[in-house]
This record gives sequence, structure tokens and C-alpha cells, in this order.
Amino acid sequence: MERIKVGIIGTGFVGTVHIDALRRLGFVEIVAVAEANEELAQKKAADFFIPRAYGNYHDLINDPDVQVIHNCTPNHLHLEINTAIIQAGKHIFSEKPLGMNRFESSKMLELAEKYRVVHGVNFNYRMYPLVQDMKHRIQKGELGKVNLIHGSYLQDWLFYETDYNWRIEPKYGGATRAIGDIGSHWCDLAQTLTGLKITKVFADLSTVIPVRKKSKIVETFSENREPTDYEEIPIQSEDWGAVLIRLENGASGVFYVSQISAGRKCYLNIEIDGSNQSFYWNQEEGDRMWIGYRNQPNSYFMRDPNQLDPKCRGYVLAPGGHPEGWLDSLKNSLLAYYRAVLDAKNASNKKPDYATFHDGYDISCIVDAIVESQQKGKWVKVAR
Repeated sequence: MERIKVGIIGTGFVGTVHIDALRRLGFVEIVAVAEANEELAQKKAADFFIPRAYGNYHDLINDPDVQVIHNCTPNHLHLEINTAIIQAGKHIFSEKPLGMNRFESSKMLELAEKYRVVHGVNFNYRMYPLVQDMKHRIQKGELGKVNLIHGSYLQDWLFYETDYNWRIEPKYGGATRAIGDIGSHWCDLAQTLTGLKITKVFADLSTVIPVRKKSKIVETFSENREPTDYEEIPIQSEDWGAVLIRLENGASGVFYVSQISAGRKCYLNIEIDGSNQSFYWNQEEGDRMWIGYRNQPNSYFMRDPNQLDPKCRGYVLAPGGHPEGWLDSLKNSLLAYYRAVLDAKNASNKKPDYATFHDGYDISCIVDAIVESQQKGKWVKVAR
């Protein structure tokens, strides 16, 4: 079998983990990278032993050998670059969010369907083996009727006033930060697990650090900075937020997100309380799932390929007791996506396990509704 040839646009943190995950697939070959300029592209290509380097993304898109392109650029570039990729007839895997809002996401979804390219967006937490197993347990009725759903996603990487990143600025990251950046992952988990859409939201978002200090110094590691080394920037995006939600079956829920919770690095957790039992999963302990009962001892279910639902075993990469995590979930997403690429001519209407532009658009609709709810101070229906 001839390997699928891939190009990567954007080689920052996310781009590099895409490269790592792709190389683990075996039947994919990364043949080109594109960056903001020729010098950076050449350096990244050399660092990762990739044969071709392009100083602009158009040249990579026009490379006749490239069949699939990963867009790993900042949020504000997604519409422009994804549109060019799709119109060139190339299959596309985009970082989330799909667009800066639901209108951008809708345009990309319609275009991808028109050109009949295989499209994916990176909501990789759904691809942990135990998340997939939990989903199938719920589908089989073990949980019972979904009554309540709740959880959080907490980080601390913006804890200090001197912590700064392009995501903070709405022109690059979008109208919302904590919700759009990490709350979107929680919403994708909630809908993936329950099979139910979030239909209404009521948001309470807050900016705890109203003015941040943006470094004027380019170097990542610089000691003994003076006050004049920083530029004060008024902040327009939220540091944390809490959101009440309503599911399409009438069930209620709540989740909260924060990027200023000291000690919390990537604390994504979700609990679903049903009429039979409760399920709980925490990404930082992703190899086990808690099962709660009313009249018997609670239990932990550990990731073991021999005990998982048969439909989920293909996403287990190591024997029981060998930890798997975030990088493995990305590899699972790409494995499912590239299987669809291989079978593109025989595409079915069956919903895939990996997230598509349909999912990316749907999450954009939820995020937009949360922003509107914060602005209006009331419940808002998710417009789809």
C-alpha cells in the first residue's frame, strides 16, 4: 500500500504533536511543512527531517504530491487557510476551533461537503479508550436515562498577570477565550458521550485579571526583567466561566472552566448521572472510570483491552497497566480519520468516531450561544 502524503501548516506546539502522532500511524508520510517565512520553514523541516519547506501556505497547498493537509495555525487563520485547502480538493484536518464563530464554521462545512473532501477537526479527548467505552455503555442502556451532567476544565497557565499568549487577544483567538479554548472540549465530550445535543445555555463569565503585562522581550527565558520590559494590555476575554446547560432530552447540566486555577494543569472531568448509575471520568487519570451506585459499593473500571467493549478495543494502544494519555488520544483521532481517507471512495453516512466539520460547526454554535448569553444575561437557545 502506498503511503498517504501529508503537509503540515503551522509547526508550533500543536503542529509538532500532530507530526509525532502522524508518524506513529505507519501508513502516512509527512512530505512538507509551511510556516510564516522561508527561514522558519527550513528550520522546522530540518528539525523534523521533512523533505520540503514552504515559506507560505499556498505553495504547500499547490504541491501536487500532498494529499492531506493539517491546519495547525492560530484561530483567526482557519477560515482563510481551510477554504484554500478545500478548494484545492485536498483532504483536511483542522485544529479547533473550526472557525472564529458559527458563521465561519458553517462556510467551511458547506464547502467541505461541496468538494467532497474528508474533513476532521481536533477534538481528541473523545478518543480516549475509556471515553469511547463510556459512550457505548450509555448507548447500551447501562447508565439509564441521562438526568444530570456536570464537570469542569481547569488550568493555571494564565495565573499571573505576566502570563500572555495570542489566545488572549480577540482578534486572534475570538470573542471568548476560556470557553472557546477549553470549554469547547467539555461540550464535545458531553454531546459525544450522551448522544444528546446541548440546546440552551446560561453563562456567567468573568475576567479576573483586567490588565495583563505583555512581554516586549522575544526570548522565552529571560531573567530579571524590568517594569519597562512589559506592555500593559486591557483584557477583553474571560479568565473563567460557569455555564448552565439544557440537553435535548430535558436533562440539566453545568460546567465551569478556568485558566487561573493554581495547581490545575489540564483538569478536564465529566460526570453523567443516570437513572441506573453514574459515570465519572477525569482526563488526568484517563485510564480509569468511576461507576457510582445507590445500593452497592462504587467501583473503578480500569482500562484493559480484554474488558472493554469490542468496538473500543482498536483504540487501546498498550496492555492494561501501561498508561495512555493525551498524545495517544490524538493518535487515535488521526487513525480513525486516515482510515476514512483511505476509504474515501466508499464513504458511508455512518457518523465516525473522530470529530468532523459537522462537530466543529456544532460546537461553534454552542460557543456563540454562550457569548450571547453572557451579553444578555439570560438563557439563550443554541441556534443551529
